[in-house]
Amino acid sequence: MNFKVRQTFAKRFRVSKKGKLIKRSCHQDHFNARDPGKKTRAKRRDFTMSKAFAGNIKKLI
Repeated sequence: MNFKVRQTFAKRFRVSKKGKLIKRSCHQDHFNARDPGKKTRAKRRDFTMSKAFAGNIKKLI
């Protein structure tokens, strides 16, 4: 069967080599000057999604 890729999910998530689902942290665009340094550094990291969400999102990608 030919499934279409949900572009909204394809833009926000990617699958690693080991099959984990990775997303960027949120709230990175603006109003970052008032955040403490710890929070600013944490926003640079990518996060892995939990297994409960990963299965559903992989079907949509």
